[in-house]
Amino acid sequence: MPIIKTSYLTLFLVVSIFYCADAQFGQKTQWTKDGYSFYGIAGNEIVQKDVKDPSKQITVLNNAMLTPTGSSTPLNVRRFQFSTDENKILIHTNTKKVWRYDTRGDYWVYDRAAKTLKKLGKSRLESSLMFAKFSPDGTKVAYVSGHNLFTEELSSGTIKQLTLDGTDRMINGTFDWAYEEEFGCRDGFRWSADGAKIAYWKIDARSIRNYLMLNTTDSTYSFTIPVEYPKAGEDPSACRLAVVDVNTGISTVMNVPGDPIQHYIPRMEWSSGSNELIIQQLNRKQNESRILMCNATDGSSKVIYTEKDAAWIDIKSRWSADDPTGWEWINKGKEFIWVSEKDGWRHLYRVNLEGKETLITKGNFDVITISLIDEKAGYVYFMASPDNATQEYLYRISLSGGKATRISPASQSGTHEYDVSPNGKISLHSFSNTNMSTTAQVVSLPEHRELLSGNTTTSTNSAKTEFFKVKTIDGVEMDGWMVKPLNFDPKKKYPVLFYVYGEPASQTVTDRFGTGSNREYVGDMASDGYIYMSIENRGAPAPKGREWRKSIYRKIGMLNIRDQAMAAKEISKWPFVDAQRIAVWGWSGGGSSTLNLMFQYPDIYQTGIAVAAVGNQLMYDNIYQERYMGLPQENREDFVNGSPITHAKNLKGNLLYVHGTGDDNVHYQNAEMLINELVKNKKQFSLMSYPNRSHSINEGDETSEHLAELFTRYLKEHCPPGGRSFSTEHL
Repeated sequence: MPIIKTSYLTLFLVVSIFYCADAQFGQKTQWTKDGYSFYGIAGNEIVQKDVKDPSKQITVLNNAMLTPTGSSTPLNVRRFQFSTDENKILIHTNTKKVWRYDTRGDYWVYDRAAKTLKKLGKSRLESSLMFAKFSPDGTKVAYVSGHNLFTEELSSGTIKQLTLDGTDRMINGTFDWAYEEEFGCRDGFRWSADGAKIAYWKIDARSIRNYLMLNTTDSTYSFTIPVEYPKAGEDPSACRLAVVDVNTGISTVMNVPGDPIQHYIPRMEWSSGSNELIIQQLNRKQNESRILMCNATDGSSKVIYTEKDAAWIDIKSRWSADDPTGWEWINKGKEFIWVSEKDGWRHLYRVNLEGKETLITKGNFDVITISLIDEKAGYVYFMASPDNATQEYLYRISLSGGKATRISPASQSGTHEYDVSPNGKISLHSFSNTNMSTTAQVVSLPEHRELLSGNTTTSTNSAKTEFFKVKTIDGVEMDGWMVKPLNFDPKKKYPVLFYVYGEPASQTVTDRFGTGSNREYVGDMASDGYIYMSIENRGAPAPKGREWRKSIYRKIGMLNIRDQAMAAKEISKWPFVDAQRIAVWGWSGGGSSTLNLMFQYPDIYQTGIAVAAVGNQLMYDNIYQERYMGLPQENREDFVNGSPITHAKNLKGNLLYVHGTGDDNVHYQNAEMLINELVKNKKQFSLMSYPNRSHSINEGDETSEHLAELFTRYLKEHCPPGGRSFSTEHL
C-alpha cells in the first residue's frame, strides 16, 4: 500500500560517477574482491572506481563493447552483474514494468576474454526474461521467462527448460502480485553452491480471482486489465518450494508441513553445502514463524526454530541494508544472525542449526537494519538510534555480544546511511538532516575517518524544519515536525496543513534532508503563510520498541486516527494556530488516514485532500491487511470500524478525493464505494479521477503537474493561507 517504500539504500555520488545501487529490487553495490573499489555505471558505460582515489577509474565495458553486431547503438545498461571470476558481465536492458518495478527485459552476456557480446534467450519473446544470474562457475545463466525456469549454456548457447507447467497463474521462479508487494519477493530462485541444482518457489495462483481494471480511453471499445489479487478474507495463493536438477530437469517438491494455502514462505536460501535449504514459514495470520531445514534430495524437512507474537511477526525488520532477501550466515554456515522482537525490542540473535539462540544486542533500543556482518573481525555493524526515533546512526557490536559502540560521529546529528564494503574497513557514507545533506563521503571503519569528502547541499527552503513533541489527553507523547511561515509572527494565527501516513508501513517524522517539503504544493508554503507539520502516531515503524509499533494491531483506522486527532487538538490550542483553518492530506495509507480524520473528527479538521486511499479495508490485499488486522472471518468488525466508508456520513468539511482508475494496488472500487456512501448521506465533496493512472498517479503527460496545481488551488481556496492578527473572535 505505501506510496513510499523507504527502507532501501540511498543513491550515492562518488565524484564523477552516478552509481545507483538498484533501489527497485535489491541489487546491491558490486564491490571488487578486495573491497576497495566497486563497479558502477557512468554515461551508460560500466566502470570500476577506487573509492579512495577518484582518479583511479577503469572503464570495464565501453559503449563500443556494448554495441551488438550489426547495430550502431549500444545497449542501454539498466543493471549488470559479474560472474564469480569477474570474466563475464550480465547486462539487463530493454526493461519493462511488472507492477511496480521493471523486472522484465532482455539479457546479454559480455565475455571479457573472448570480447564477445551475446544475447540470451533468443527464442523467447522480447523483454520476457527475468532475474537472470550466473551459475557459481560462470558457465551457465538461469532465468525466468513465461513463469518457467530456464538455463542457458554460455559456450554453446544450448537452452534447457527446467519447468514445463508455467502459465499466467502457475508461477515458477518469481511471485504473484501480493507476494511482490507485501513481502518484497521478486527473484524466486537460487543456484546451489555446486551449480548442480536450483531451488525455486512455485506459486499456484489459479484459485485467485481477478480484479478487472477497466481501460476506457485507449481504444474505441473499453477493455479490462486483470490483476490476480487476493482481497482481505480471501485465500492466498498456494506456495511450495522445489529443487530441480539442472542436468536431468527433475524437480523434487519440498515436504513443508502445513497447508500451502494457509501458510506463506517469504524467505528461502541454500544453507552450507548444496543439499539443504533453510526457509521461513508464516501462518496465514503472520503471528507464528517457523524456520525449517529441508533436504534437497528427498524433500524432507524439520523445524529448528519457532517464534510467536500476539500481533504479527515483522519479517521486514530482518531485511539488511546490504541484501533485502539474503540470509546472514556465520561460523561457516553453522549459525546465522536473526532479528526478533520477542523481548520487546528488535534485537539481534545468533542461532545455530539446532535452534539454540544467543542474544547479541541487549538494552531498550531497536536494531533498525544490519549493515554488515564482519565475521573476520568478529563484529556486526547495524543501524540504530536509542535516544531519538527520528534519526539513524551506525553502531558496532561483537558477535559474542557485549556493549554496542556508536560509530557515526557525535557531531553529525540526523540520519546516516552506509554501504559498507565486504572487507569491513571502508564504507560509502551519506549523512543528512532537515537542513543539509552530504553525499558520497568515503570513510574508514571503525574509526570513521574521512578518506574522501563529499559534496554538501544546504536546504534552500525559505524556513527551517523544527522538531517538537506533543502529548495528548491519552498520555501519548508523539514526535512531530513543523515548518513555520516565513517572517513568522507569534502574535498572528496561521492555518495548519498536516501531512499524515499513520499505518505500519512508513514513518513521516524523520530527521533527514527533504523532511518538511511538500512535492504537491506549487510554490512555497512558508512564503504563503502556512504552517506545515506532521506527527508520528503509535503503529508507525519507528524505533521505539515493539509496544509502540504493535499497539495498532486490529486497530488501524481507530488508534492511529485518535492519536493524530488528539495531537491536532492539542496543537490547535497553540496561540499561533488558527483552529478554524486545520487541513490534512495524505497518499495511500495516508489518504485513508485523511478520510478517517475528516469523518471521525469533523470538528477538528475543516479540509482534507486524500489521494489513492483505501476506503474499505476489506477491499485491500490479504497479506497486508490481515497482517495488521487479523482475519475478517474472526474479527470483521475491526475492519469495518477502521474503514473510512463506515464514518463517511459524518463529513462536515471540504474534501478532495483523488484516485487513478488504473491503480492495481488500491483499486478504484475504493473510490466508488466511498462515493456511494457520501452520496447516500448527501455529503458534497470534490473528486478527481485520473484515467488509467496507477497508484503513483504519474503516468501520462503533465499528470504530476496537474495534480500539484489541483492540490494547491484546492488548499488555498478552502484553507486560505496567511496569518491574521489575534482578535477576540479567535481567542
